[in-house]
Amino acid sequence: MDSSALVALGQRAARRGGRPLRTFSVDFTGNAGHFAGTSLRSTPDAPFVRDVATRCGVEHHDIVLDSAELTDPAHRRAVVTAKDAPALGDMDTSLYLLFRAVRERTTVVLSGESADEVFGGYPWFHDADRVHAGDHPWRYFTGHSGTYQALLRDDVTAGLGIAAHREAHYRQALGEVPRLGGETDDRMRRMTYLHLTSWLPHLLDRKDRLSMAVGLEVRVPFCDHRLVEYAFNTPWAHHSFDGREKSLLRAAVAPLLPASVIGRTKAPYPVTHDPAYHRAITGQARDLLATPSAPVWTLLEPERLRDRLDRPGTDHATRSGIDFALNLDLWLRTTQPPSESSVD
Repeated sequence: MDSSALVALGQRAARRGGRPLRTFSVDFTGNAGHFAGTSLRSTPDAPFVRDVATRCGVEHHDIVLDSAELTDPAHRRAVVTAKDAPALGDMDTSLYLLFRAVRERTTVVLSGESADEVFGGYPWFHDADRVHAGDHPWRYFTGHSGTYQALLRDDVTAGLGIAAHREAHYRQALGEVPRLGGETDDRMRRMTYLHLTSWLPHLLDRKDRLSMAVGLEVRVPFCDHRLVEYAFNTPWAHHSFDGREKSLLRAAVAPLLPASVIGRTKAPYPVTHDPAYHRAITGQARDLLATPSAPVWTLLEPERLRDRLDRPGTDHATRSGIDFALNLDLWLRTTQPPSESSVD
């Protein structure tokens, strides 16, 4: 709904200029027949993309990627280099390749990024248990923190003190939440503030790095400070007046968009469901395990990665763990100083 809203509004302006708005979406070969819905991604994007493109009359381009592109070591290296951090597997690689394809046609694009943070779009905004969870709420759903930590060597885990660091960071963030006089229940204010200040910067940094790596400028209208300030100080009852997520945004754009999009449950950025992707990264992980001198083994326990190679590829946490090991090794290789023997 977020990017679709921008499409509908943008097409109005483009029509006045006498040319249709150009729009782009990403999809994957091999998804047909293999899409497995989850609590976060219950439906594929393609049917809704077609509905919006037809309704708004835009010049639409489907960027379709295959598993060979997503697992190409050169693309993985480009993403890790752009982020200067271990990447998020196909989510990062596909975004990089999407931006690269878009850059062939234009230099500036708009994105619906940040509407979930501004308008309370994530499902955990509406889960009372998560509101009281005592930690950054998205951790319980992304699973990345626990998935990655489970691969660490015991001595590394003990030395890092991750649990204490997380608790201290969370308490510090809570202490920064601005208060309103007379407010008796500030749970959702805390939730929104944490997302705007701790989660959204991560998403925007990811988008900036991967887009600028190919010379594309991505602008985010939902980050306009006037809109953010307005939404942040709007009572939570207004944000969920219809019993759903993003009630204010949904009501504002309902006349502009297909009923299918307005009625759809929030879905995050898509991932590939092609079994070929899992087979490819499993093979790359076996090659890594066969390299005992790889720098990643100073941090990760090989047997814990090996154990994951026999798990189903449909388990997203398993796939994330394998991708993390591959990307962490690549990042360590790119950040290590050259040895003396390699210096002229």
